[in-house]
Amino acid sequence: MTQLAKVLGLLALAGTIVPPLLYLAQAMGEAPMKLIMLVSTVMWFATAPFWMKAGD
Repeated sequence: MTQLAKVLGLLALAGTIVPPLLYLAQAMGEAPMKLIMLVSTVMWFATAPFWMKAGD
């Protein structure tokens, strides 16, 4: 479970960084960028607590 949460968390972080760069390069529209960033943010907050626990 922890490994899956790490992978999904890192993908979520990439999903919050890459779309704005693609939008800046005019390779992506504004609406898809916002949707990807929203989903990525929710996924980050759902997965991060499972693998960023203190004391493990």
